[in-house]
Amino acid sequence: MAKTRVLVEFGMGTSLRREDYTEAARRAIKDALWHNSVNMAELFDFRKEDMIIDAEIGVQKPEAVDRDALLEIFPYGQPSIRVVEGGLDIEKPRGGQTVIANAAVVVSFDMETVE
Repeated sequence: MAKTRVLVEFGMGTSLRREDYTEAARRAIKDALWHNSVNMAELFDFRKEDMIIDAEIGVQKPEAVDRDALLEIFPYGQPSIRVVEGGLDIEKPRGGQTVIANAAVVVSFDMETVE
């Protein structure tokens, strides 16, 4: 397979009150996806289902993220989710914290090299 990257998009999401790492990650992915109208499939004569989508999410507690729930966000393509330590937890003056997640969404296609 000649996996070729054609697009990278970044996003940020928060959970302001509930300290919900999955929700912050969901918002970060949506922020990245909704910045762009991905027309790459049509440019290369592929179907949208052919898109290989690698999403990397950074949060302070990666184990608290439900990866399966995040996969449901993608309307097409072949998504995979990797959650790593990153993001920020911001302490609030009266207790609790705001959770911030960062996302990088990479779109690739399996392209053959033409010689």
